[in-house]
Amino acid sequence: MSQNPCVWVDADACPKVVREILLRAAQRTGIQLTFVANQAVPVPPAPNIKAVQVPSGFDIADNEIVRRVSVGDLVITGDIPLAAEVMEKGAEALNPRGEMYTENTIRQRLNMRDFMDTLRASGVQSGGPPPLGQRERQQFANALDRYLAKAGSD
Repeated sequence: MSQNPCVWVDADACPKVVREILLRAAQRTGIQLTFVANQAVPVPPAPNIKAVQVPSGFDIADNEIVRRVSVGDLVITGDIPLAAEVMEKGAEALNPRGEMYTENTIRQRLNMRDFMDTLRASGVQSGGPPPLGQRERQQFANALDRYLAKAGSD
């Protein structure tokens, strides 16, 4: 793990409740938290919390996260290709539903994503994921706490 691990947030699609959990955790622990988005993300005035606004465009925020992430950092994203890229750089990736991606799950997710893209391209309507429930919020908070405990013990 890096000397001072950071938490990076793919903030364009980050649910508000997840953003609130992250802000509370950063205020509690002092870990560096950075939201990256192509729109302004309001953050409280704190030396360890910041927002980086990038220009609009396909994957610009993702590319900025990949460029800045270091070994041992944590990236919060539901974007499977972004999760795969940061994992290749030695970072960890956690989705807003509380699932920490692993080598095995990321491969499965990439395959499923490609399959769903093919279905959508052929006209099949798949819909999006269901809204976050209390269970997913708790799973996210628990996974984040496990990461922060591990990061603090290094």
